[in-house]
Amino acid sequence: MTRTWLLTWTTYGTWLPGDERGFVSNVAEGDGPEVKHNVSGTPYDARQRGLALAARTQMKGEPVWLSAAQAAPLAAQFRETAAFRGWTLHALAIMVNHVHLVATVPGDPEPETLLCDFKSYGSRRLNREFGSPAGGTWWTVSGSRRKLPDECARIAAVRYVRNQSRPLVVWIAEGEPGASASGFEDTESASSKSGG
Repeated sequence: MTRTWLLTWTTYGTWLPGDERGFVSNVAEGDGPEVKHNVSGTPYDARQRGLALAARTQMKGEPVWLSAAQAAPLAAQFRETAAFRGWTLHALAIMVNHVHLVATVPGDPEPETLLCDFKSYGSRRLNREFGSPAGGTWWTVSGSRRKLPDECARIAAVRYVRNQSRPLVVWIAEGEPGASASGFEDTESASSKSGG
């Protein structure tokens, strides 16, 4: 048995709870307990100015914005991590403030394990080549882990990753729809075609 996942996470401090773009975090329901609005297909929370300000004051450093120089070795590290673990990496996109990966793994491991491995090995590579960021971390805690139920969903996820607006790096595995000979997309033309 194998499972395929679309994994997404953001860089540290670039998408805080309370953000007007929407967010998934624990929020209070009136005077009731905190809940997390994270069920697929249901509305998520958006624009809670007080929460965003509170989150910003708790930051241990400036937000992390990735550069093209950082994205290239990070992409190589994600491919290396997947190969070492025996996972199949179908596609990846690295933007200035978030990452998308589509990966198939044998068995049914906890998706948080996959997320942790990619993020921790990515952090080690970035720390080694660029030093540790001021806040001590490159990434936000956790991230999105979407199980892809079938081949159609996997192909759609690969296309979604490939068509990201303004990527620093896009890599598509050989044999995937839209893959180039090297796997790497020309990010300048990828940005142009997606309107970015």
